[in-house]
Amino acid sequence: MDTSATFQNKNTISILGCGWYGLALAKSLIGDGVQVKGSTTSPLKMEALLADGIEPYLVNFSADAANYNGEFFNCDALVIAIPPKARSGEGADFIPKTEKIIAAIKQHKVKNVVFISSTAVYADLNHEVDEQTDPQPNTESGKILFDAENLLRAETDFKTTIIRFAGLIGPGRNPGRFFAGKKNIPNGNAPVNLIHLDDCIGLTRAIFDQDAFGHLFNGCSPEHPKKSAFYIKAASDADLEKPDFIDELKEWKIVKSVNTSTILSYKFGHSI
Repeated sequence: MDTSATFQNKNTISILGCGWYGLALAKSLIGDGVQVKGSTTSPLKMEALLADGIEPYLVNFSADAANYNGEFFNCDALVIAIPPKARSGEGADFIPKTEKIIAAIKQHKVKNVVFISSTAVYADLNHEVDEQTDPQPNTESGKILFDAENLLRAETDFKTTIIRFAGLIGPGRNPGRFFAGKKNIPNGNAPVNLIHLDDCIGLTRAIFDQDAFGHLFNGCSPEHPKKSAFYIKAASDADLEKPDFIDELKEWKIVKSVNTSTILSYKFGHSI
């Protein structure tokens, strides 16, 4: 593969947050000869990143401070893949943390940013949503992520592409385990909104390939089976105890990925 042509001079990618998605993205890029800088907040993880071919950096943004090596931000594009951690009580820190990341981006003159958000920004209002829909988030995590999106999009010194990923499945996240053996699970007839890790990476790489910065993309499979049917089959395929769902339809949404086809001509590779 001619990566110089494919990535249009995106020869160095920095990934802020080498978790499940970030690490897989890094390995995919490295496999095609792209230089990848990866961040961790733990000195103990530096060697693990290095072993995977990633140039490791200690980077730690908090609500009160920013500690990092400026060389991390010497890149052709930056991927921000850090969760708000609202469930663990750290949600209030995410916006001031994002503000410090933006300050670092501007200081080091990064021109292209990909921000990983979530379809949680869309409220469950019983209709289809796409990139043109007003999200109206009604959960703490959704509100925090939408606020962070708006902070990044307001900046004119760099271009931000936002990817709103749906529920994540793939290696290490077998959906058969999510509800295995559980009973009386509500909202069994609600449609699911999911994306496989391979498509998370494929969509991100398509953005790099086509220099598609300054856009918004929903990362969600076009298939939306019923929650009960999907998770019962997933448990069965994994030889786990089948879950039991209540035959009802409460709040729901169907997430459409319009811009992925119209702007990127991207086709999802994994069936749900």
